[in-house]
Amino acid sequence: MPAWGLSHVVPLLGAPVLAILLGIAVALVRRPAPAAAPGIRFSSTVLLQLAIVLLGSTLALGQILRVGAKSLPVMLGTLAVALLGAVAIGRALRVSPRLRTLIGVGTGICGASAIAAIAGIVEATQAEIAYSISTIFVFNVAAVILFPPLGRLFHMSQHGFGLWAGTAVNDTSSVVAAAYAYGHAAGAQAVVVKLTRTTLIVPIALGLSALRARGRPARLVPPFLVLFVLASVLDTAGLVGADARRVLADVALALITVALAGVGLAADLGGMRRTGPRPLLLGAALWVLVASTSIGLQALTGQL
Repeated sequence: MPAWGLSHVVPLLGAPVLAILLGIAVALVRRPAPAAAPGIRFSSTVLLQLAIVLLGSTLALGQILRVGAKSLPVMLGTLAVALLGAVAIGRALRVSPRLRTLIGVGTGICGASAIAAIAGIVEATQAEIAYSISTIFVFNVAAVILFPPLGRLFHMSQHGFGLWAGTAVNDTSSVVAAAYAYGHAAGAQAVVVKLTRTTLIVPIALGLSALRARGRPARLVPPFLVLFVLASVLDTAGLVGADARRVLADVALALITVALAGVGLAADLGGMRRTGPRPLLLGAALWVLVASTSIGLQALTGQL
């Protein structure tokens, strides 16, 4: 509830990021009692997966296909750079495989939501989840501050800046803040691109599930991803009205906020300190790569 209230005072950060920061702050003062562990675990797993399913009901497949047809080369290019860069640079910096996967997917798709969606698949620890989300958060703030003046310096159109913000900034709140600072048309374009980019969670999660399943029995498709697609189909069929869509989006945001508060409370702060600054350096390198790749691909496809 404090995170939700503060998000109206500091909309740049958004309730989910504020929740994980508050959770970490509380854990620094006093670790949660063992009796709280089941509730924290339930919040950071089950409620999070339910939130992702609800987000599917706000994404119509027709809208995704229309936007994706024009922006697909930019979205796929930036995603490829983020994932390949996470592997190559992460290895060079000696970042653990799980942590570099979380930072790569968070940078390439949609920040905290993507990290949360794949954390269970790669069996990430709470410390790794907290560290990766905190890393993404740092560069979201940097993007909100730097992107609008850079867009004006490059003489980008409203459409071009919206595409850039939608593909190179991570969490939705930061995309909205950066794009609407440039112009209303840029903001509207960025939001649609960002929502379309969010759907890339599904193929990435399926691919990671397949890799984890090699050589051992495992469930290939996480059930919450199947439900995510079904929810999107319902919206596409017109069975989710505009009012219901707004309510479901708010409920999903509230559930993600609760889940990330749980992640912050359960974070292994000692483990984060022992990890050192290398994941932050990885996040910085990927952020620069994705932002520059997006502009380059937009220039090649005539969308600046």
